[in-house]
Amino acid sequence: MNTPTAHPDQHPADGTPASTTPSAASADAPPQPGFVVDRELFPWQPRYQRLSNGAHIHYVDEGEGPVLLLLHGNPTWSFLYRHIIVGLRGEFRLIAPDYPGFGLSTAPAGYGFTPAEHAACMSELVHRLGLQDVTIMVQDWGGPIGFALAAEQPERVSGFIIGNSWAWPLERPGQKLFSLLMGGWPGRLAAGCCNGVVRFFMSKGVARGLAADELAMYLAPFAQRRSRRATHVFPAQLRRAMAFLQRVRSGLDVLTDRPVLIVWGQQDFAFQQPERRRFEQLFPNHRTVLLDKAAHFIQEDAPDAIIAAVRVWFVQRSDEAGSTAD
Repeated sequence: MNTPTAHPDQHPADGTPASTTPSAASADAPPQPGFVVDRELFPWQPRYQRLSNGAHIHYVDEGEGPVLLLLHGNPTWSFLYRHIIVGLRGEFRLIAPDYPGFGLSTAPAGYGFTPAEHAACMSELVHRLGLQDVTIMVQDWGGPIGFALAAEQPERVSGFIIGNSWAWPLERPGQKLFSLLMGGWPGRLAAGCCNGVVRFFMSKGVARGLAADELAMYLAPFAQRRSRRATHVFPAQLRRAMAFLQRVRSGLDVLTDRPVLIVWGQQDFAFQQPERRRFEQLFPNHRTVLLDKAAHFIQEDAPDAIIAAVRVWFVQRSDEAGSTAD
């Protein structure tokens, strides 16, 4: 079991702010998890923040040093970053949250599970934790969500690590067809009958294949049929969230001076060379590392390569900052 690092702005594992009275603490305590976490695979102490909309956000907060905010996509949760946390917690402070309805986070009544709502929740979380000089790592829907957050609070964000993702309205016909199918009745039926959205993504999106206990941790948050709507909404939002995605793209204009590390899976079925090249054009100060044996979920396929790339990139950033100061 790894011993977590305490931070003064964290809530304890029971979700209770240290300053509240016992009665208030009881009201703010998060619901019990709907599944048992495999602590051999995911030993981190759970921490919670209760947001203004009533969502209880679970997050991992490990290590000391420069802040890395690790944002997941669909249908994953902070478990996706477990290898990255192990590899970098000795040099960085790593914060990995779950969106409402994903992982160990709970959604309030009436929550729609849209990327715009998730972005608002992550923005509030960053504000509540008082994070500054943040480097945001994004992948899949973490891209639009993370860039929306950054455009809202650009003074808090110093750089990005970009995995296979995007930050604009999708244009390629294959992506639109995927949204129509996985976000329409076929995806809704598959999600309802057999947790099909999770099974599809975690099968097609991981080149190395997942062990049974790893797959179990991705399926577990959606074991109950009523919990699976969150996984089905995201594919539909590829088409339905055009206004949000356009705002995300417009927001990049205030962020393009940030240093960027691009770590890109070459075997991804979803986001490929066109998206990578567009990011390279948008962010002139970038370094690209191609992950030849990685598919969509690069955190599963190439964690060691990502960890090494982050270390090298941060040294380069520090050297460049020193040269500028001189």
